[in-house]
Amino acid sequence: MFITYLLERYRAWLRYRETVNELSRLSDRELADVGISRYDIDHTARRFAQI
Repeated sequence: MFITYLLERYRAWLRYRETVNELSRLSDRELADVGISRYDIDHTARRFAQI
């Protein structure tokens, strides 16, 4: 049970890091096209990864 929890948390963290990395590569214009600002990257990634 505890191992399952740890694996879920680790996978969520991996999704978070991947999302942050991908969004950080976008230009400010591209971010605006999808409706977020550079300031919102962390918050958006946390929501996506369900952290």
